[in-house]
Amino acid sequence: MTQVLGKVVTFDEFVAKYPDNTGQRYELYDGVVVEMPQPTGDHEEIIVFLSTKITLEYSRIGLRYGIPKTVLVKPLENESAYSPDVLILNQPNLVNEPLWKKKSTVTQAASIPLVIEVVSQCVARVPRVEATDEPVRVSTNWRDDYLKKYADYEEMGIPEYWIVDYGALGGREFIGKPKQPTILVCALEEGEYRVSKFRGDERIQSPIFPELNLTAEQIFQAGTVR
Repeated sequence: MTQVLGKVVTFDEFVAKYPDNTGQRYELYDGVVVEMPQPTGDHEEIIVFLSTKITLEYSRIGLRYGIPKTVLVKPLENESAYSPDVLILNQPNLVNEPLWKKKSTVTQAASIPLVIEVVSQCVARVPRVEATDEPVRVSTNWRDDYLKKYADYEEMGIPEYWIVDYGALGGREFIGKPKQPTILVCALEEGEYRVSKFRGDERIQSPIFPELNLTAEQIFQAGTVR
């Protein structure tokens, strides 16, 4: 479901108003404010699992990384700002980030060794319409992760980007036919992402964390463990 209301906004206007006191999460797509739908429980359990495993790994090897809660990633070339499902920060580089102290926003690839987006069938909520509202789009579109964010993260030079498609929602050109749950690890090589796909009991091959011992199925099952 997609709905656009009112005028476009700048990044500065976006961070001045959002997040608001409704408890909702928002992203900015080329000046359009996107209200992020409430995720499913499976989606959140996968995020918790990945955050825990990756935290243990970077702690084990002594890297000064961290996983924040609400930090924005802003491409410098457009009026966009994303709130990834899992964002790994290289904390020593934050002193070089011009928007960090006041807006908790990162713009440099040196600050972002890895970003993860979990594709899911979210429950959309239509925003309240007011005459003064900025444009708000209710998004349930897997194409945002596979196309727009992919292009922007690549342009920024972020070394590694994972797309975790546990519900096999992506297009057949990305995850094959018949569709099946897939993890895409996009690793930057000479300014472009090289994409590797992992399914079932295949071990995830991460250039950032080469000793990380996780299979695709372990990640998918994190959303079903009771």
